[in-house]
Amino acid sequence: MSGLDPNDAVQVGHALEGFGVNLLVSGVERTTVFLQQVFGFSTLSCSRDYSLLSHGGILFQLHADHTYSKNPLPSLLPEFGARGGGVELRLFDVDPDEAERRAREGGYEVLMETADKPHGLRECFLLDPDGYCWCPSVRI
Repeated sequence: MSGLDPNDAVQVGHALEGFGVNLLVSGVERTTVFLQQVFGFSTLSCSRDYSLLSHGGILFQLHADHTYSKNPLPSLLPEFGARGGGVELRLFDVDPDEAERRAREGGYEVLMETADKPHGLRECFLLDPDGYCWCPSVRI
């Protein structure tokens, strides 16, 4: 990602590889703050419409709902309530105890407190401002 101009759409598009996450959110800046405060995401670019973040060498994108006005995806969003039901956004090698503590300090919702799980991970479920479920975890 070195040398990437986060404000050059073509450069960003060409830098995306492997697997990517792009979330439609009701408040780009609000969700960017959540990801920075709770998980330590690095913000490469952030505006009212779009945010480009990095975590663990992976690029994450946030788009404001109104930027998708000609896209069919927003028609699937619930008019009210949480988004992303049934989706877990997992962050491996992120201390869940610390993330939960920072989430509580920031006033964010803890859906499931940190616990050791039978599959060998210590994890918790934290909801971002739009109700997306983020799951930081470490190996036990």
